[in-house]
Amino acid sequence: MNAHPLQVLKFCPKCGSDTFSRSSEKSLKCNHCGFHFFINSAAAVAALISDERGKLMLVTRGVEPDYGKLDLPGGFVDPMETAEQALKRELEEELGLQVISMEYLASAPNEYIFSDYTVFTLDMAFKVTVKSIENLKAMDDILAYRFYYEEEIDYGQIPAPSIKSFVKNYFQLSKRNL
Repeated sequence: MNAHPLQVLKFCPKCGSDTFSRSSEKSLKCNHCGFHFFINSAAAVAALISDERGKLMLVTRGVEPDYGKLDLPGGFVDPMETAEQALKRELEEELGLQVISMEYLASAPNEYIFSDYTVFTLDMAFKVTVKSIENLKAMDDILAYRFYYEEEIDYGQIPAPSIKSFVKNYFQLSKRNL
C-alpha cells in the first residue's frame, strides 16, 4: 500500500465528503466545500547527548515504526510548543533528564510512516547538556539507551536518514574539535 497522504486521504476532514481529490503534488481539495488541504512537514526534535568520554547516547525504539532499532532521543513537537520546549519535554518523558543547555545544530527532512500513513517531518538536531546522566531510566517509547563510540555504531540499525546524518555529523564535528 502506498502510504503517501495523496493516496491515503479519501474524505474531506472538514465536511466528510468523498469528493476530496488531488489538487497538486502536495495538496488535496474538496469539490463539495472547497476545503484545501496542504501536505506539510511536522516538526520533530532529536538530542545529541554525550558522556564525559565523548560517547554519544543512542536509544532503542520501543514503538513502531522501527521497533528495536537505534534512534536519538526526542520526538514530535506538540501544537503551540517550541522546538526547545518539545526537546525538554521529550527528554524528561523518555529518560528523566533535566536540560541545562541546548544548541541547535542542523535540520533534515524525513519520512515517518505510521499506521500506513506517511508523515513528512522536519527533524531538528540539538547538542544538549543535561544536569546528570546518572540514574537514567528508559521510559515512554524507548526500550533502552546506551552511549557509543563511533566505531561501535552499526549505522544499518539507524533507519531514519535524518538521524543517521545527525549522528555522523556529530562525530565529524567531534574530530574537528580535538
